[in-house]
Amino acid sequence: MSCSSKGVCILSSLVTICWREENQEMVRPIRSRISSLLCAKAPLVASHVYESWCCSRFSGRTSSSFMRPWPKFMDWIQMNSCRAAASLPLIKEKQPEGPSYCARLDRENKGLDEGNMSETDDYQNLFGLMKQRFMSFKNQKYIKELEHFQALEEAQSPKFMVIACADSRVCPSNILGFQPGEAFMIRNIANLVPPMKNGPSECNAALQFAVTTLQVENILVIGHSSCAGIEALMNMQEDVESRNFIHKWVASGKLAKLKTKAVTAHLSFDQQCKFCEKESINQSLLNLLSYPWIEDRVRRELLSLHGGYYNFSNCSFEKWTLDFKRCNVKEEGSSYVVKEQDFWC
Repeated sequence: MSCSSKGVCILSSLVTICWREENQEMVRPIRSRISSLLCAKAPLVASHVYESWCCSRFSGRTSSSFMRPWPKFMDWIQMNSCRAAASLPLIKEKQPEGPSYCARLDRENKGLDEGNMSETDDYQNLFGLMKQRFMSFKNQKYIKELEHFQALEEAQSPKFMVIACADSRVCPSNILGFQPGEAFMIRNIANLVPPMKNGPSECNAALQFAVTTLQVENILVIGHSSCAGIEALMNMQEDVESRNFIHKWVASGKLAKLKTKAVTAHLSFDQQCKFCEKESINQSLLNLLSYPWIEDRVRRELLSLHGGYYNFSNCSFEKWTLDFKRCNVKEEGSSYVVKEQDFWC
């Protein structure tokens, strides 16, 4: 018996049990289980449950047990089976979940994720494109790796905490291929990590969860070329109080700016910004060590701190690791040394 056929038998039995008034208290947990089964097998199981019920209700059997009024519970089954059937377009009949089934899904969904939102003006078309991309993910990724995603439903254990810029051109999952469950991420303006003395923020809240609860083994701070946040930092006037939210945020990179100005005074502003884009990454790595629960795990070699720089003008990526043993972290001034440098192009 196929997997989906077994699902039909199980669901049919559950429906019969739930129909009895004396077993109404069983409905809620069973409905929850049926919902998950419908989603996992949609529309293959859901459509056959509904069809089997209709056949048994209106065909030759005349037992009084089949002449009772249509139960409300079956309205719910019908509704969910319809939703399930709508969730996978172009599949009209039961198919075996073998290689041929996956190949058919590939053919049917080929081109679903094609299109560019920047070229789409209509509001409905934007979400239409988003829906196509979601369905492509569901059919080509989620269903094929169902066991993996079911495991992620129970818990996550990512190896990486990634801090990247909010810039729409810099998506770590696209650039570095992070898959669901592999990286806990936070994105902000200019991929900055403020020091602990600056007080609570969404950045250090995410860091604390990733390090103390998830116990990630790596923190990767990713900067990028042509960063508007770093440009705003470099353009800021010294000792001028600003109510601008962006200025208040990027001010946490002030030390990187000061070092950049001291080292690159002879260079053009654009070259200074490029230098600061990398320097701010290293300053953020030093700022990470101002958090005791990070410094402790780095010292015990349970956690490594890495920097990354994505240049989207030539699609290259630089990676390096902070050499904790050779770093000098002090309140009045810190110095750093990096190791394991690599260049991908």
